[in-house]
Amino acid sequence: MFGAFGLVLVVATFGYFLPKIADYRDVWDVVDELTWPWILALLGATILNVVTFAPPWQVALPGLRFISALTVTQLSTALSIVFPGGAAVGIASSYGILRSWGFPSREIGRAVTLVSLWNQFANLSYPIIAIFLLSATGANFAVLQTAAFIGAGVLFVAVAMLAAVLASDELATNLGDLSARTVSWVKGKIRKGPVHWSGESFERFRRDSLDLLRRRWHLLTLTTYLGTLTVFLVLLIALRALGVPASEVSLAEAFAAWSLARILGSFPITPGGVGVVELGLTGALLAFGGSNAGVVAAVLLYRFLTMVPTLLLGLLAAAAARRREAHARA
Repeated sequence: MFGAFGLVLVVATFGYFLPKIADYRDVWDVVDELTWPWILALLGATILNVVTFAPPWQVALPGLRFISALTVTQLSTALSIVFPGGAAVGIASSYGILRSWGFPSREIGRAVTLVSLWNQFANLSYPIIAIFLLSATGANFAVLQTAAFIGAGVLFVAVAMLAAVLASDELATNLGDLSARTVSWVKGKIRKGPVHWSGESFERFRRDSLDLLRRRWHLLTLTTYLGTLTVFLVLLIALRALGVPASEVSLAEAFAAWSLARILGSFPITPGGVGVVELGLTGALLAFGGSNAGVVAAVLLYRFLTMVPTLLLGLLAAAAARRREAHARA
């Protein structure tokens, strides 16, 4: 049922809502006017976005080399885009590859947890940052204020829980048991089985993570924000390249729309947020004053450049991994 709803939403977005906003022929006319300097700028931003996937993993998993980290991230992200609920599939594939390379299970689990947590922390902080940027320019966006308010609350709770887990083994165990009971109760209401983790999982996470975070929390934070902000850079260049100037959508407004789309895309309604992100981002940019054809063209190009290269690289990484596995078996 949920998958059918997601499919209907994707079809409605690209087959009805976006064409209602701007005819695809007008959108193509805008794209067709791209000049070579802008094309090169877009290619450069796309390459920068791809290569910044790897550093957070290198920080969270000491000993992981850049090419290996890039392989893992491209493969897991590609699977997350392709499959419904693909985050779990992506994590499982990352775990399998890293285990085959000899990394201990506990270190992999710690890296997956920390990278995921820091990505969510960044996503939740962006609407808050956007509100400050909009306030500085005198702009206002009610929907973003709501998202920022909710994000600030969730971010505060998440950081407080992380601090409690890291504070002591006893707090970690108690919080883990409470979280497990709460999540199991919620899953029971929707006729799902209980979780298979407990307070001991939180205690192990504390022991495994505390020393690394003391030494590398600042590097993990820096690389996480760098990696996610390069995604925004692709959008910003796409807007400017396709005729949406700062007089229509300023830097602060573009960042605000993007931060809202990041929140929307984090809900697993469709794989990779396809349909959801396009519709939400387009609506926000139009609300700020962007031209219809230019905004739709920029959003579609932005989504293409931030998804298709990863899909292609992920497929290449999967093929290479299979060849290595077959060679090892032989």
